[in-house]
Amino acid sequence: MTVLAMSAAEITRFDTLMRLDRGEIRVADAMELLGLARRQVYRLLGRLRQDGASGLVSRKRGRPSNRRYSDAFRAEVATLMREHYADFGPTLAREYLAERHGIGLSCETLRRIMMEAGLWQDRAAKRPRPYQPRYRRDCRGELVQVDGSKHWWFEGRGPQCTLLVFIDDATSELMHVEMVESESTFSYMRATRTYLERHGKPVAFYTDKHSAFRNNTASAKGDGMTHLGRALDRLNIELICANSPQAKGRVERVNATLQDRLVKAMRLQRISTIDQANAFLPSYMAQHNRRFAKAPFDPRDLHRPLAIHEDLEAELVWREQRTVTGALTLHYNKAMFILEPSPASQALARKKVDVCEYPDGRLEIQHEGTALPYRMFDKMRRVNQAAVVDNKHLDAALALARTIQQVQPHHTKRNNNEPARTAQSAGVFKASSPASSGQKLDRRTLGNSRLKRGPRLSNEELVARGLGEYAR
Repeated sequence: MTVLAMSAAEITRFDTLMRLDRGEIRVADAMELLGLARRQVYRLLGRLRQDGASGLVSRKRGRPSNRRYSDAFRAEVATLMREHYADFGPTLAREYLAERHGIGLSCETLRRIMMEAGLWQDRAAKRPRPYQPRYRRDCRGELVQVDGSKHWWFEGRGPQCTLLVFIDDATSELMHVEMVESESTFSYMRATRTYLERHGKPVAFYTDKHSAFRNNTASAKGDGMTHLGRALDRLNIELICANSPQAKGRVERVNATLQDRLVKAMRLQRISTIDQANAFLPSYMAQHNRRFAKAPFDPRDLHRPLAIHEDLEAELVWREQRTVTGALTLHYNKAMFILEPSPASQALARKKVDVCEYPDGRLEIQHEGTALPYRMFDKMRRVNQAAVVDNKHLDAALALARTIQQVQPHHTKRNNNEPARTAQSAGVFKASSPASSGQKLDRRTLGNSRLKRGPRLSNEELVARGLGEYAR
């Protein structure tokens, strides 16, 4: 069976000619219905009898127009557009083509040529993707959206920092908020532990594709999970990463609300530090929930209590494996760790152990859950070869080096894949935060004491000192 594509006028013409062929209407009636002369009616009737319905389809369909520009001319225009006017719109490009190249085209023709060359998109392609709203989850604790909002929360009174927000999808209730220096694995571990100890384990966390939740590199090692994702998997908590900010719009919208209301509330309380903000946030969170929280569709709470064997301190760590050498040493983050000789440690030669770095800065070397005593030799803290200076410049050189070391320590970066440690209060690898220094290092002013200008001498004093030419 052949399927024909016919226009509405062609279908009407086919129906009229079939009635004429069956003798239901006269030729004069067909002429009036079709608006054609007698000769054209007989011509179409003969084509219908010979070819059937396909004989009434326009023979120009599928063929290029007789007034269409040649392919060579269209290619020439596309080349000019690509070389000279790649970022021009059709209207502006049409003016320059007529002025500089003598090519006259309509805007619509030029727009189609640009679309074929990939230099322009039609309105449908430019239209943003629609995001359909979805219903809330039914129960509290079924889905908790998590995000970090970097903002000037203290306005000009303190440094820029990040607010970690946990909001329940079913009720829009702020479950936990915490102010940290930056979004990092350790800051999320600390906030997640506080959440789990307070509310229990939700069914799932809904987050973005931050590196703390998702391994964004193509060459993922091991199981491809992040340290936080592996800890949540052991705690039987599902981790879902959204493909777009619009997908987790509930937490994005509450971030905008907090950037307005919370900033003003902390301004009235004269809060300017992270510690003061974290002490104020519980009371503000209760006030916010009274104003904006909704009742869930289902009154059940799906938070699960922690099991007896689930140790949050042991799970929420940065854990990496290292191989112990025959000399009972191992290397981690450009530092060498020497295990204390004992029967337990000597049996671990050529075996793998776990290096566990905690959010509070502690570092443990474990084997099957047992911590091993160790000593640390930091290879980055060895003294470099001294610079050769004259004795008269030695004091200035030492003062300059001491000033640089105090303001900006040398070798602040260890490994490219090391965790951000701004959330650690102390620890083996704790580095001073750039924001804590409060000033930017300017090497041009180091070691140069600037002379202060005193009051101008009077004319009598200038004359007394033999500087009368400077008197006014």
